[in-house]
Amino acid sequence: MHVLKALIVTSTLTFPALGQLDSWAKAAGLKYFGTAVDNPSLNNQAYMKIVRDADEFGQITPANGQKWSNTESGQGRFSYGTGDAIANVPKQTGQLLRCHTLVWYNQLPSWVSSSFSRDQMQRIITSHIQNVAGHYKGQCYAWDVVNEAMEDDGKFRQSPMYKAMGVDYITHSFKTAAQTDPGAKLYYNDFNIERCCNAKINATLVMLKTVIAAGARVDGVGMQGHSRVGKSPSKRELKDTMAAFSQLVDELAYTEIDIRHTKLPTTAADREQQAKDYLEVVGACLETPKCVGITVWDFTDQYSWIPGQYSGEGEACLWDKSLNKKPAYTSVISLLQSAASAGLRKTPAPTAPVSTVPLCCGQGADNHDTIDLISEQPRKLK
Repeated sequence: MHVLKALIVTSTLTFPALGQLDSWAKAAGLKYFGTAVDNPSLNNQAYMKIVRDADEFGQITPANGQKWSNTESGQGRFSYGTGDAIANVPKQTGQLLRCHTLVWYNQLPSWVSSSFSRDQMQRIITSHIQNVAGHYKGQCYAWDVVNEAMEDDGKFRQSPMYKAMGVDYITHSFKTAAQTDPGAKLYYNDFNIERCCNAKINATLVMLKTVIAAGARVDGVGMQGHSRVGKSPSKRELKDTMAAFSQLVDELAYTEIDIRHTKLPTTAADREQQAKDYLEVVGACLETPKCVGITVWDFTDQYSWIPGQYSGEGEACLWDKSLNKKPAYTSVISLLQSAASAGLRKTPAPTAPVSTVPLCCGQGADNHDTIDLISEQPRKLK
């Protein structure tokens, strides 16, 4: 691990960017380095040339096209045009498709937000997953089956699904997804479950143990990874969290990475700090056997969701608005190269035991330095 540590503490501007992200990620032992793509960008030829480069990105995630509002806007009326427009890209290029998301409290059509009985909601979830996951059956390397079910304080989010079914809606969603597309890896995905330790992480661990004990198959945990320059989790904090999740599931992934500046315009020092923050995430994944890949939530500031959600903040991505690579890109490539040369990921990951509920840092642990990450996150339309 000394090679990774040396890279992180050394100036991030001194290494040449040779090769491309996914090719070096695979050489370093990861399954993929990917990006989210949204429909408004599909007609940008310069952008799509980068997206379609399988050496740069080995995996594509539809940012919005597969969400409930776009696939079943009216009950029983399914449409897949926006999702297919992006899913067709990896069909042509041979990249992986990481599908997102089946059951989420946000971006729901109004009819889902009505009051339903337990049986009615169970039928609604069953129909939605069977149709959507069925449409994409065999195409998705992984599905984010349930997205953002927990509040930051560790309580269950009061979504229409939870109000009707309690935690059973999560169990039912995973069981239905497994029956519909048994070949896909099934993930729980959330934000603010990256930095150990907080109430949300410990509650998520308990929730997953409950769902797995009820007979559902949960293959992985997706940690979104939206954070701020200079206040991002450290590699140690990230690894501690993944060690806890590793006891319950067989795969982990960073699924929506972006690290935003809170003050614009940026300085060279700001950009170098951003590069170091990206290295913490990539280094943590490389040093965790079950971490299979990293997805950035779009790769260019041109299509980042950050400025629309956080006024005066932005430049969170690896490429700028003009599709120029930033110091963060250079640093990530250098880290992946060093990891590949060192052969750090040759030890296979152990099988996950589920007999106990791991706690990230102990029940009720006091971790005041999580506030900067947690308090910044109102929900958004990504």
